[in-house]
Amino acid sequence: MADKVYVLNGPNLNLLGLREPEIYGPETLDDIAGRLEDRAAALGLEVDMRQSNHEGHLTDWLHEAQAENARAVILNAGALTHTSLALYDAIRAIKTPVIEVHISNPHAREAYRHKSYVAMAARGTISGFGAYGYEMALEAAAKL
Repeated sequence: MADKVYVLNGPNLNLLGLREPEIYGPETLDDIAGRLEDRAAALGLEVDMRQSNHEGHLTDWLHEAQAENARAVILNAGALTHTSLALYDAIRAIKTPVIEVHISNPHAREAYRHKSYVAMAARGTISGFGAYGYEMALEAAAKL
């Protein structure tokens, strides 16, 4: 499964397209998944897109990506980005490269969004490019 890329999405991202479209845009997670699947096929990759509002699910899926020898994980942890030592520890515990993605630019927003536990452990971060950031992360994963 070395050509599989996990795309993990955290709390409230199931509401994309409805929740604060002035910040997160009009696209839904299904819209993003469709574009990623098309781009992945062109790159010879497969994407496994998941979303959960529960920190433990994201942690388990990071472990699963390692166990399945995934090429990479693209992770938009949502608000857990700024609070989750569990995700930080899980990323540090696996060898699978993790690419952090944010639709908005957290550094251009509220001060409490400026710290990212995910970024402290991730291979790299892409933020502020809207939903296109997922595609940018997939391109990066293809080159790893």
